[in-house]
Amino acid sequence: MARLLDLAISAVLLAGLYATMAYGLGLIYGVLRVVNLAHGGVIMAGAYLGWVLHGWLGLDPYLSIPLVLVATFAFGAFLYRVLVRHLPRGAAGGPASLLLLFGVWLVLRNAAYLLFTGNDRAIRTAYSTHALPFLGTWVSVNRLAVLGIALVIPVALHGVLHRTYLGKAIRAVAQNADSCTLVGVDVERIYTVTFGIGTALAGLAGVLFATLFAFNPTFGAGELLKSFVVVVLGGLGSVVGTGVAALVLAVVEVFAILVLPAYLTSAVGFVMLVLVLVVRPGGLFGQRVLG
Repeated sequence: MARLLDLAISAVLLAGLYATMAYGLGLIYGVLRVVNLAHGGVIMAGAYLGWVLHGWLGLDPYLSIPLVLVATFAFGAFLYRVLVRHLPRGAAGGPASLLLLFGVWLVLRNAAYLLFTGNDRAIRTAYSTHALPFLGTWVSVNRLAVLGIALVIPVALHGVLHRTYLGKAIRAVAQNADSCTLVGVDVERIYTVTFGIGTALAGLAGVLFATLFAFNPTFGAGELLKSFVVVVLGGLGSVVGTGVAALVLAVVEVFAILVLPAYLTSAVGFVMLVLVLVVRPGGLFGQRVLG
């Protein structure tokens, strides 16, 4: 029983991390219909940025989050304005966007190799080894902090999308960009902001990962694939669905260790992805316009 409780707690904590890294990917696709293959590279860059701010400037990793968000938002906005917005729209731009953003990912990876070498890095603080008692077990302070941040993100994202003019404009553009142009909405500005927000969420996920796990320039590939699993499983454009899908994936992966060797548990999520695409292509909550 204690073993099952430990696994359940681990699954919930892991789900928060999975949801955080998937929100940005889902947001960009939901509005721009662009599959952002640079997402994994930005997660890696966010991890290194948090590590630099902590190791070189002595800034606590959680206090560095606003700086990472600003920096990755600016990078995302720049990336859209300089490269992505020049791609063809519609189905014709699909292959072009995949190749372009995959190239950006390769540039980020090789830049990391040049700047930081291929050695593993990690963010270690005075409280990295601290744990708190919870339901008869011990939970890392860092994992609790990551879970807390992961719970705030969907609430904040939902509030922005449903309570602000910017959010309503983003949802309107996602539904029909041509009609928005007719009523005076600056569609290109909305696309720029959306790409920036999605990129900033990827950078945030990178910092959170770096507080828990070691990373190197190859970091981000597995995280990108799991982000795809979560976004497709939850339903494209569904904020709530993304959170639920992250929990489902984490629970399945964590409990799979009871019946499968550890090296096979990471494949469980991709089996789920195939099953969902065959049985329910719209995901658990169906495709929505950022609902």
